[in-house]
Amino acid sequence: MQKMSISDLGKVLGTDKEPFILDVRNEDEVRDWRMPRAVNIPLPELEARFEELPKDRTIATLCFAGTRSQQAAAFLEQRGFDVTSVDGGITAWAGYYDSVTITAGKAEVIQVRRRGKGCLSYVVGHADAAFVIDPSVDSDEYINVAQEQGWKITRVFDTHLHADHISGARELAQRTGAALMLNPVEGYLYPHDDIVDGEFYEIADGVGVTVKALRSPGHTMGSVMYVVDDNALISGDTIFVDGAGRPDLAEKAEAYAAELYNSITGHLGSLESEVAILPAHFGDRIEVLPGQPVSTTVSKFQKDFEILLGDREKFLAWATGKATDRPPNYQRIVRINQGRETLLLTEAPEMELGPNRCAI
Repeated sequence: MQKMSISDLGKVLGTDKEPFILDVRNEDEVRDWRMPRAVNIPLPELEARFEELPKDRTIATLCFAGTRSQQAAAFLEQRGFDVTSVDGGITAWAGYYDSVTITAGKAEVIQVRRRGKGCLSYVVGHADAAFVIDPSVDSDEYINVAQEQGWKITRVFDTHLHADHISGARELAQRTGAALMLNPVEGYLYPHDDIVDGEFYEIADGVGVTVKALRSPGHTMGSVMYVVDDNALISGDTIFVDGAGRPDLAEKAEAYAAELYNSITGHLGSLESEVAILPAHFGDRIEVLPGQPVSTTVSKFQKDFEILLGDREKFLAWATGKATDRPPNYQRIVRINQGRETLLLTEAPEMELGPNRCAI
């Protein structure tokens, strides 16, 4: 039986080499967490429904960890299908990364995409130095990106206190000797340098490439966005390509929604229209393609949300009325990210399983 690694599958998603992805998990499992463009036929139904599948494409079977997908692949192989089983299943998908590079003035911004979690991180570099913003727990991903570019990581930032995944900022700073930059408003209990609102943090000496911190409460009260060399806005969970960060995780939805509105309208109004917006997450509605960043521009976001941004009361009703289920384990993840609870890195994958659910 053929097997395909999650890395090999990830490299062909969105290309003409993408296989037909057959998810054989149960419907409730797929509803909670799915892979883009996958078709669901639960394994117990496959015998009755296999004729629905294409004979002219390779079929990649997928399940939670790989066992059911192998059973499905064996069944389909016996019936003449070109089939492969995705090794590790959706669990392995949670740890798959790829990247794309964006130019922002003099800076190079590498968007590191953790595809199965919908998490976006950034390595911002120039000359021989780089900052990392919102790293996930897999520190090697960022160290490798920086080494490939000849950059030394000198500062590591988080845009906010994450509730959907374990932050890798503390570990990455420890491993690289970089300064750990956090907003004290979020209640972190471990040593760090405080982010100062409006401060310019220079990446490389004498070249004028800077990251500017902008206080942006709403999703959390300590949320910060970063302007990179006046050409890109790394927006954290304040602004997404197709929405904004949910204001209800602290159980103060109305108050936080008002802050969110002020943060979005206030900061966007001070930026040029073609400044790229680079968020910390993307959801199921966003198609992620090879070589193309997950991004929008100030002008496009303002046009897409013109009615809401132009009417504070409509925005508040929208922001407080669209809340969905909380991210899995979010309260414990918050405590871990604050330093109130410890977690072994080997425990992180199980803790983080599931979608991010930080958007509205």
